[in-house]
Parts: sequence; structure tokens; C-alpha cells
Amino acid sequence: MKKSSELWRAVKFVLFSASAGIIEIGLFTALNELTDWPYWPCYLIALAASVLWNFTLNRQFTFQSANNVPKAMLLVALFYAVFTPLTTLLGNWLAEGLHWNEYLVTAINMALNLSTEYLYDRFVVFRGSIDTNERAKKKSEK
Repeated sequence: MKKSSELWRAVKFVLFSASAGIIEIGLFTALNELTDWPYWPCYLIALAASVLWNFTLNRQFTFQSANNVPKAMLLVALFYAVFTPLTTLLGNWLAEGLHWNEYLVTAINMALNLSTEYLYDRFVVFRGSIDTNERAKKKSEK
């Protein structure tokens, strides 16, 4: 694989993740400001919405994968089975225990998510199925 196509893949991942980040921070803000809930449910709901959005776009456009969707979703769920409890506990400890700003804590979690999820998606979830969907096939025929 060419370095330029892998760089473009990373750029697309960051851009789609930024759109997921907008969804996450928007929903987190709405829940945080409009409810009296503690940090953790606001974060979990916002994270779940952004994960679904990000998975869908990155599978289709960034990794252009035709792999088994339930299998890919299960692999992503395994990532979040580790990531979510760790960042929820860490975030709650920082926001509620140490009284850090909730938005700073959420931004830190989002940065951790961006970097670790790209590597996990690239080398675990979509390994062996990158550029196999119809969009990628049409592009390679040109």
C-alpha cells in the first residue's frame, strides 16, 4: 500500500472522527446543561451516539470494508468494553472527584479515543478487509 493512500486514510478517519466528536460534545453539552445528572451518564450516552456514527462512516468511506458487519461491530464493541469503563471511571474521578472541568475531561477522553481507535480499527477490526467494498472496487477499476 502506498504511503499517500494510508495518509489519506488517516486524514479521512480524523475528519469523520471530528464529525463524531461534534455529535459527542453536542449531546454531552445538552445532557450536562439540561439535566442534573452526574458526569458519567452524560458521557456514556454521548459516547454511544458518536461511536455508532463513527463506525458507520469509517467502515464505508475510510476503510472501505466489505467485511461482515456484525463481526466488525463485535470487534468495535470489544474495544469499547475496555475503553468505556476506563474512560468513564477516569472521567468521573477527574470531573467529580478532582473537580476538573467536565469539558476538559471529555476533550481528553475524545483525544484518547481518536488515537487508540484508529490503530485498533486499522490493525484489528478492518485488517484484511480494507478497500474491499464496491466503492473501493470501482475506484481501483479506473
